[in-house]
Amino acid sequence: MERIGVLIGPDGNTKKKIEEETGITLDIDSKTGEISIDESKAEDPSLALRALDITKAIGRGFSEERALRLVDPEEYFRTMDIRDFAGKNRKRINQLKGRLIGSKGKTRRIIEELSGVDMSVHGNTVSLIGDMLRIDIAEKAVEMVLEGSEHAAVYRFLENKRREIKMAEMGF
Repeated sequence: MERIGVLIGPDGNTKKKIEEETGITLDIDSKTGEISIDESKAEDPSLALRALDITKAIGRGFSEERALRLVDPEEYFRTMDIRDFAGKNRKRINQLKGRLIGSKGKTRRIIEELSGVDMSVHGNTVSLIGDMLRIDIAEKAVEMVLEGSEHAAVYRFLENKRREIKMAEMGF
């Protein structure tokens, strides 16, 4: 509910942009938070699924710009529940969120930079947007942090994976 305003955007601009990019029509009930997607006018039915992911991404804390990456068929959205690692213990959930974000956002920023994904920590979830290879790497890094690995070990893992990706992209 608290993200409905972001989904609609100033003067409805975010909603319009999502509709233009995907060819679907969004019906948003700002009182209940219910969102309906009408894909009858979409040229590509898979864009309705992409629109669903875009709305979920905005609901999970991503900006419009980051969420709209999901229009690209090579980009994926994945959400992990912190409670899977902390149980229902509110204090432990907050500790793990703090570990993921890091001091002044350092850990989150490093995971994003080294993996090439966008990451949002919102509520009890961590959400990722990226291509299939990079999102798998970022997910593993997030799991490592949530399981208690030292940050330095997570950063080394990400640096090694980044080197592997660069080598693969260059054809080695």
